Amino acid sequence: MDRGSNPTLLVFRFSAMGDVAMVASVLREFVEYHPQLTVVMVSRAFFQPFFADIPRLVFHPCRFDGTHRGFGGLRRLFIELKRYKPAFVADLHHNIRSRLLAFSFRLIGITVRHLDKDRTGRKALTRPRHKIMKPLRPMPERYADVLAKLGFPMALRHALRPHRQSLPETAKRLFADGGATYVGIAPFAQHQPKVYPLNRMEAVIAYLDKKGHHVLVFGGGPDEQRLAEAWQRAFDNVHSLIGHFSLADELAIISNLDLMLSMDSAGMHLASLMGIRVLSIWGPTHPYAGFLGYGQHPEDCIQVDHPARPSSIYGNKPCSCDGKDSMELIEPELVIAKLQEAGL
Repeated sequence: MDRGSNPTLLVFRFSAMGDVAMVASVLREFVEYHPQLTVVMVSRAFFQPFFADIPRLVFHPCRFDGTHRGFGGLRRLFIELKRYKPAFVADLHHNIRSRLLAFSFRLIGITVRHLDKDRTGRKALTRPRHKIMKPLRPMPERYADVLAKLGFPMALRHALRPHRQSLPETAKRLFADGGATYVGIAPFAQHQPKVYPLNRMEAVIAYLDKKGHHVLVFGGGPDEQRLAEAWQRAFDNVHSLIGHFSLADELAIISNLDLMLSMDSAGMHLASLMGIRVLSIWGPTHPYAGFLGYGQHPEDCIQVDHPARPSSIYGNKPCSCDGKDSMELIEPELVIAKLQEAGL
């Protein structure tokens, strides 16, 4: 193995979207600390736009639904990655696939370190009784810990760094009102318990529309697209982007926003990656779990304290607070008040 004067570092993080976006935020700063390294980011092809502007970074797509499916596919991926002659492997996922790949590299003498997910701390934070309500180590710091264990320490800034990009031609019409304020809203999430009740979100949208702010709705599939387009028809200043733009285009559009309003979901992390301030809404999950968007402030989290919260790390479990869903504790007026504090 030739480590050379410019060694190569493999980084694994295959999903989820928000986690991969946080890795991109960390690597943007990491390459500034360690310009002698070449970084090979291994993730799903869909996430490549997150890493497009990071110097000395090569993106290697993994295709677990195709070329790299099953044990044979993992073997094929290992052979592909071995061609980079890596000196180090940072497993920032630590699932079955990444462990098998990491083990294969260990067998040929490559130095490997993996993510510590602190499952004990997570259980203590989310158990129904006798919760230990203290902030866990933020995920970006956990990623940086793995890199430090490989001999590459860094001090994360935890600050938003704007990455304003040129708008796609088809999006320029959305920003034609030069003097207006542009607010992105990502009202959906992978897990339904994390979604703010849509009738309440509509009340928030009505407030923004009445104030003359332009609202751009992000994220979701066909069902969410139909709802967002219904909002577009109902309000003068609401525009649905769902199903109309690629991920790279959406990132460029987000970089031109004044503010994002999001669930604890990918929308928060995409805005963070582009250096945009986010007001985030939290119900069954909690910022203490370490998944607050990189560079965002806890003061911009919209939530109501209750001893039943949080009920889960990922928001896949409902959270009942005295018989009421945790999201139902958040009145639209509370969200609107936060928007007003932000100057809207």
